[in-house]
Amino acid sequence: MYCGNSGQSLIALGANLPFDGQDPGETLRAAVAALAEEGVTVLALSRFFATPCFPAGAGPDYVNAAAVIHRKEPGDLASLLACLHRVEARFGRKRLQRWGMRTLDIDLLAMGDSVLPDTKTQDSWRALAPEAQIRTTPDQLILPHPRLQDRAFVLVPLADVAPDWVHPRTGLTVLQMLDALPAADREAVKPL
Repeated sequence: MYCGNSGQSLIALGANLPFDGQDPGETLRAAVAALAEEGVTVLALSRFFATPCFPAGAGPDYVNAAAVIHRKEPGDLASLLACLHRVEARFGRKRLQRWGMRTLDIDLLAMGDSVLPDTKTQDSWRALAPEAQIRTTPDQLILPHPRLQDRAFVLVPLADVAPDWVHPRTGLTVLQMLDALPAADREAVKPL
């Protein structure tokens, strides 16, 4: 469970394509083991959830999960991201298309209560209109993840492991953000 420790981070995991004969759920389990090999302790792992591909019909449904992690050897943000990207690459992740189908996706959602790169940038990306989100890609890491509050496929699993985590800019907990989403979005995320 998330304890509010600034050394803890929140991640989301997802996959909707098979890799090396493994279905997406098997890939997520193997990725969690691979994180441990990279010196990342998974303190809490959510249940796995089936979530619809977006937009509907664009591909196979996803398997999503969330975790609270801690690096055994704390390093800088770049080393943590490099670690997550190594695990993704190990499971066939290719960064060809934004929001496309994938064998594994690991998103860094938050690092404690850090706001990166600064409050103004985080606030502007979080407030970006949906049509602009599709056309625009940030050139730097934004934390907390700027779409976190909009995504049931992230918040439902995150509620398993960090329901009381508070977004440092909105002041809302994971459960409050989840409750603010349309019921249909929440109900579309089904435990496996």
